[in-house]
Amino acid sequence: MRKFHRLVATTALGVALTATAAQADTWRYAFEEAMDEVQGIFAQKFKAEVEANSDHEIQLFPYGTLGESADTMEQAQAGILHFVDQSPGFTGSLIPEAQVFFVPYLLPTDTETLASFFRNSEAINGMFPELYAEQGLELLTMFPEGEVAITTKGPFTSPEELNEVKVRTMTNPLLVESYKAFGATPTPLPWGEVYGALQTNIIQGQENPMFFIESTKMYEVTDHVTMIGHNNFTTAVMANKDFFDGLSEEDQQVIRNAIDVAFDHIIDYQDGLHEASIEKIRAAKPSMTFTTLTEEQRAPFKEAAREVEARFIQMTGERGQAILEQMKEDLAAAQEASSS
Repeated sequence: MRKFHRLVATTALGVALTATAAQADTWRYAFEEAMDEVQGIFAQKFKAEVEANSDHEIQLFPYGTLGESADTMEQAQAGILHFVDQSPGFTGSLIPEAQVFFVPYLLPTDTETLASFFRNSEAINGMFPELYAEQGLELLTMFPEGEVAITTKGPFTSPEELNEVKVRTMTNPLLVESYKAFGATPTPLPWGEVYGALQTNIIQGQENPMFFIESTKMYEVTDHVTMIGHNNFTTAVMANKDFFDGLSEEDQQVIRNAIDVAFDHIIDYQDGLHEASIEKIRAAKPSMTFTTLTEEQRAPFKEAAREVEARFIQMTGERGQAILEQMKEDLAAAQEASSS
């Protein structure tokens, strides 16, 4: 199947580059979720803003219509796609420093603090664009999608209780290290294989924001949801850099304005989404349990996170360490701003 997608990408490349050179009115945008999930809501708002303020049309491609995440990234880099929304979890092997978003307990779960951080962070808005540009991508924005929860077949409140539990992870080296540190057996899998792997007990757990657990019916093949407070899911919206650089200043500004409007919209949209998703899961499966670990219960997970942070620096060197330090400064400023 991967060979097929690459063949399609190669065949379409000439057409795509011709269209780009001619500044085509139809721009293609792929994302990793369904149309009615967070990335889809963001994409629809972006599309509406671009089309309301220009003559261009945005064509949207939800998850699965163009293959897996690796396929859409290849197509974005090749210029077949003009825009792509993809989590740093999938770009970690491409841009190692992006794995910083998987250092456990780095990001807060408070939505207001997160929104301030993503809007104003020097690391995100000043440092990361250069790293993405090296891969032929124009980083337009990053935004949070909600606190990450872990769904499992058996309950747990400690790393010891995760021993030998196979937890699906994205193909992200640092996320693999996180679950090793947490006591589990990390098992990287493409998203399309996760439901079946849980159903057949090849794996016994996975992590995602609550809305995604509800919309993808992960509760049907697991029995417990646990919030250990370790992360908030982050995603990034990018454009093919050659395409973006070839646009007029006016069109570039239309895109940036649409991104700003969609960012504000998606932050507002997520207000109460976590709680509403829990209620939907409870209604669909009353036996599902929900556990939020206490600070005392989180302590051993936080201790394990120190090892993961050190591993991140080891993986990414001075550049990764500089980004991590800048992010900590940016987060402290966001915390101060949201509490004042």
